[in-house]
Amino acid sequence: MSQSKFSSLPEDIAWRVLARVPKCKYPVLACVSKNFGYLVRSPEIHKIRSLLRKDSLYICFMDKTNRPQTPHWFTLRRTENDPLENDQFVSVDLLFPDNDESNSSLIAYGPEIFFICGAHVHSSNLWVFDSRSGEFRQGPSMNVTRTYKSVGLVGSKIFVVGGNMDGDIQAESFDLRTQTWEPAPSLEEEMTWLSAATVSLDRKVCALKLVGAYALCYDTRDGSCTSFKLKIDEWWKTGACVIDNVLYVYYARLGLMWYDSERALWRGVTGLDDLKKVRSVGMAEYYGKLALLWKEHSGGATKDIWCRMIALNRSEDGISGTAESAQLLGSFPRCFRLHRVLSVSV
Repeated sequence: MSQSKFSSLPEDIAWRVLARVPKCKYPVLACVSKNFGYLVRSPEIHKIRSLLRKDSLYICFMDKTNRPQTPHWFTLRRTENDPLENDQFVSVDLLFPDNDESNSSLIAYGPEIFFICGAHVHSSNLWVFDSRSGEFRQGPSMNVTRTYKSVGLVGSKIFVVGGNMDGDIQAESFDLRTQTWEPAPSLEEEMTWLSAATVSLDRKVCALKLVGAYALCYDTRDGSCTSFKLKIDEWWKTGACVIDNVLYVYYARLGLMWYDSERALWRGVTGLDDLKKVRSVGMAEYYGKLALLWKEHSGGATKDIWCRMIALNRSEDGISGTAESAQLLGSFPRCFRLHRVLSVSV
């Protein structure tokens, strides 16, 4: 069907069609026309995807008592045939093939999670977990071994920056369509890309650093590097995410904030006065909303993990949020540390 014919469809039919398109294709569709951008960003399409149970969160905890630390995975997804759209939190049998690489960099694209190895030890390995089959496969190796790198998803490519001691290939990308690695634009100068968290923003891979409280960004188009300041406040490596090309960070004292890249300043998300200050936060996009996870000590050797969904609305005045009721996901040993929260879709 041509773009003109599709645009003539009633909105409710267009949403039903687009809801069945893989969500990883939405950024491309949004560039086709303003109408497509409006359709794929509308809350209505997320409501339909919710009924179809298209999306889920993959949540990883690390057991701090083991060396190396052992991962424990869970999913949050819509309950089947539930008109109230309740979420079910269940354990997942996700056994990573290499115990020495359990702290790999992770990227979710569609229904797959990519484990880019090379955290504490040099490696060029790539493993791919398919959430539909529940199985791992080994992907093509990177061109060089790396460690302490930054990884980000830009379009249909995974970019890996830094971590190569030889410096011959400072950055490379993995094309998700051709399943091949190729050199990416070289960095203007050698820098340290070890970071607490990495996000993709404005076609850049941004390493969020605790030391110095700033973000170091690699432009995937030309290799240039820029930076911007983070707020001087406590935050958690799982408490940062990008939704619709806007960076959100949850700060312990300041609460949920977003980075206004046009004005180069941090601004608070308004309308969340009833959102109490919490700690050990995890965040990710879930059916168009921001899923906020946090811990509360329940006494003894366990702690509770809670979740609230926050609908975000951007206007000329800024970004406001509307928080839904909190949901208790479960109780966990106190030695479990929230490690990653990933948005996975089909």
